[in-house]
Amino acid sequence: MRFLWVAIALLLASFLGVAKAFDFHEKDLDSEESIWDLYERWRSHHTVSTSLDEKHKRFNVFKENVMHVHNTNKLDKPYKLKLNKFADMTNHEFRSMYAGSKVKHHRMFRGTPRGSESFMHERVGSVPASVDWRLKGAVTGIKDQGRCGSCWAFSTVVAVEGINQIKTNKLVSLSEQELIDCDTEQNQGCNGGLMDYAFEYIKQKGGIATEDNYPYQEEDGSCDASKEKAVSIDGHENVPANDEDALLKAVANQPISVAIDAGGSDFQFYSEGVFYGTCGTELDHGVAIVGYGTTLDGTKYWIVKNSWGPEWGEKGYLRMQRGISDEEGLCGIAMMASYPIKNSSTNPDGSSSYPKDEL
Repeated sequence: MRFLWVAIALLLASFLGVAKAFDFHEKDLDSEESIWDLYERWRSHHTVSTSLDEKHKRFNVFKENVMHVHNTNKLDKPYKLKLNKFADMTNHEFRSMYAGSKVKHHRMFRGTPRGSESFMHERVGSVPASVDWRLKGAVTGIKDQGRCGSCWAFSTVVAVEGINQIKTNKLVSLSEQELIDCDTEQNQGCNGGLMDYAFEYIKQKGGIATEDNYPYQEEDGSCDASKEKAVSIDGHENVPANDEDALLKAVANQPISVAIDAGGSDFQFYSEGVFYGTCGTELDHGVAIVGYGTTLDGTKYWIVKNSWGPEWGEKGYLRMQRGISDEEGLCGIAMMASYPIKNSSTNPDGSSSYPKDEL
């Protein structure tokens, strides 16, 4: 059974990047006409339809982004950029729509000083040199939040899906939409939220529904409290702030919800490699760490699951440099990490773990 799980995980990973890459060459930049042809190909690739006036406006934005991608890639950095679905958006538009959840803002009003709570992984000694929870069958396929600032819900769900699989040996895709519609006392649906609040909601309500039972709509909706709860948790804890060693211990044991500053232009067009681009610590986007590793040249990285679809990044994932000198971590990744606690192998729907001899 263990081999079956690994095989399934590898197959899922191979099919995550269903969209074909959109590439261009230097000759596509020779003239205004060739860039326009490139723009037309990009529009066709992404089935973009706009008015003629808007088309010309977007072309000017596209042209600037093409040059940014091209000039950055010429610098021979350890990561590459590409023209993805955000290529006709200004960086301001991108930040407002996809990195505008203001996670740090929501955290400021929470009032509980991070670092004062318990940390169950504190006594962990040595950790493996690398961990990839995708290969352990604890990570569902890449999802797409669309034009809704619901990254906080996706980040929460990744962590809950992960700990549930670890405890029950069953990977269940859970409902971000339930959190958007129903967890509204402090969180604000498509206008942003905080993973800690979402963990508390799931505990208080006795669980969360499956994605199949409560599918994603990419917009704020009315709460359907009648949906059956499929997966429960017993609470959550915060990783000590600004401590990548503590974060490493946590990730070695389960997928972790984190917040980052994702508003930079390089982040907008990230394609592959270990990212260490310019970014600050204005936490504006919720993601999840699902593993870590080290490249052949010794560069340490986090494996981050994003919620911008499978075409962005490495089939929806991002490798971010870890172990940098700044205590907050790159893009603030170590500032506000948290994870759900699940003690039982039984869920509200009655499902439980497989017999151990089947694994």
